[in-house]
Amino acid sequence: MEFFERQPLMLFMATGVVGLIIGSFLNVVTFRVPIMIGRVWRKECADLKNQKLLFPPSAKDGPFNLWRPGSCCPHCSSVIPIHHNIPLISYFWLRGLCTFCGKKISLRYPMMEMAAALASLGVAWTFGPTWQTLAALFFTWALLALAVIDIESQLLPDSITLPLLWTGILVSLFQPYGWALFADLRSSVIGSVAGYLSLWGVSQLFKLATGREGMGRGDFKLLAAIGAWLGWQVLPLVILIAAFVGTIVGITMMVLSDWSRTTRVSFGPYLAGAGWTSLLFGDQLMDVYLKTLA
Repeated sequence: MEFFERQPLMLFMATGVVGLIIGSFLNVVTFRVPIMIGRVWRKECADLKNQKLLFPPSAKDGPFNLWRPGSCCPHCSSVIPIHHNIPLISYFWLRGLCTFCGKKISLRYPMMEMAAALASLGVAWTFGPTWQTLAALFFTWALLALAVIDIESQLLPDSITLPLLWTGILVSLFQPYGWALFADLRSSVIGSVAGYLSLWGVSQLFKLATGREGMGRGDFKLLAAIGAWLGWQVLPLVILIAAFVGTIVGITMMVLSDWSRTTRVSFGPYLAGAGWTSLLFGDQLMDVYLKTLA
């Protein structure tokens, strides 16, 4: 930490490089985790029905996790060599095309890497060379992965939300300078419970009023995780930001596209974005909000 205090430029350079590398890994996470979940569901269904397992082409028989098999082209299944898998650099060097089949590589890969790098730089800029930066980077990367997975598959996997929740509570115990990094233990525990129950209550009321499920349990767990990291005090701000942005986007999409009131929309990305915004600017936003009420 002392080195980065003396050399702040090195902090941003290191954070940017690590962010790009993590972004490359998040591409794997966001693509494979939904497939891994699908495999588990199919296996459970097959066990119940005593049927032979069937998997999609992207999840063939054999090990399929975050480490195996190695990265391959989604079009021709050719294994991607390490020197073709350098974050951002490889994409532009290959001109966005697969070396083996010549088909276009999706922009989601460099965009994820850039998003992770920029978000990481935002964290380093806000917290500087502190323990808060290390913890906030983990929080940021997890939120980014959850947002992308929810956008693409409308899933918020327990394999990410639950570890994020428990890690938030554990982080509240870590007080390197005699003060909590983001929230004390009491605020963290109350935040996790209040985060879950608040959305669960809204969902139950919606179900009673309409007879339909209005929100997934993954959203409850995600808000619980945000509450565990940032404390119960920030939950109203997170919900307000997420609901406001979600409403604006929803209205815009109904005007510009074929969305309707019955279109199922992922709420996780708005919660994740609101949580990350509150992480960086929560105190300032709360001050502005309270002044407008005064």
